[in-house]
Amino acid sequence: MKNKLEELRKQRGIRQEELAEKLEVSRQTIGSLENGRYNPSIILAIKIARFFDLSVEEIFIYGEDIDV
Repeated sequence: MKNKLEELRKQRGIRQEELAEKLEVSRQTIGSLENGRYNPSIILAIKIARFFDLSVEEIFIYGEDIDV
């Protein structure tokens, strides 16, 4: 799953450490999300969306090759 997390974070001038603290996760989790090595839980995806005042769909992009 691709996402716009790094782009959004950098646009707002927020360090990974700061975002991790706000979302109550580790900095490593933020890095893994940004690099596409980790897909968030529904709860974490919602927390991220609320933090940026966006919908989950505006941040996380489903690939067309994913079966639903």
